Amino acid sequence: MCTASVPPLFTLLRRLGNDNQQGEYYLTDVVALALAAGERVEAIRAPDAGELAGINDRVQLAEATAEAQRRINTRHMLDGVTILDPATAWIGPDVTLASDVEILPLTTLTGKTTIGWGSVIGPLSRVNNSRIGLSCVVDDSVLIDAVLEDRVSVGPRAYLRPGTVMRTGSHAGTHVEIKKSEIGPGSKVPHLSYIGDAVLGSEVNIGAGSITCNFDGHEKHATIIGSRSFVGSDTMFVAPVTMGEDAATGAGSVITSSIPDGTLALARAEQKNCTGWTKKQKE
Repeated sequence: MCTASVPPLFTLLRRLGNDNQQGEYYLTDVVALALAAGERVEAIRAPDAGELAGINDRVQLAEATAEAQRRINTRHMLDGVTILDPATAWIGPDVTLASDVEILPLTTLTGKTTIGWGSVIGPLSRVNNSRIGLSCVVDDSVLIDAVLEDRVSVGPRAYLRPGTVMRTGSHAGTHVEIKKSEIGPGSKVPHLSYIGDAVLGSEVNIGAGSITCNFDGHEKHATIIGSRSFVGSDTMFVAPVTMGEDAATGAGSVITSSIPDGTLALARAEQKNCTGWTKKQKE
């Protein structure tokens, strides 16, 4: 059905009623209203029957969603994107994918996400409103409002929260969470760490189990880690704190004050061995 112009259609839509057993508004009633108003009505043949599919329940909604998914995926594949299993790849209408991007199974891309040439996303990844550069890898991870420059690798099972910026060649590994932080070029947060409200220079290495303690219960504070520094495993940075360039921390340290350039910082309680303790417990 078509009318001579759009304004009459809007007028008719305002006249629709729901005086029926279902209490619903039926767009098809516009035809009778248009004829009664003396408007010109024509029947046209739709090029695709799916364009006229009705949605009256959750089953039909799922069917319409699947059709939209199929069309979006088909468009990307014709543009040179590889989607290994189109049935399990969910891509939003506003997502932009460059050619030679590869989308692996059970991956969801939503919002204004953009992904650059040669990147591989998935499997089991969820990316929302994020910008991913060239030749990146996102394996079984979640990205929300994050930025990845070129040749960045993420995962498996990493969580990049809003405000995360991964510079060229950086890496966030297994069970890593990053929030509102910049990870410098070539820097690595390989596994089991939390980085929040921090700025890392280039070629920094973060040992396993390290944390920036950014929240004091009232406010968030920043941690700065200089280029080429080495953070030993299980280091706690009690922000606000700064670590200079070419510096290091010993494993298990709790850092509460700044570390100068080229300095090793150790902050551990003295170890005490209680000889014979096990025997006494058994007795």
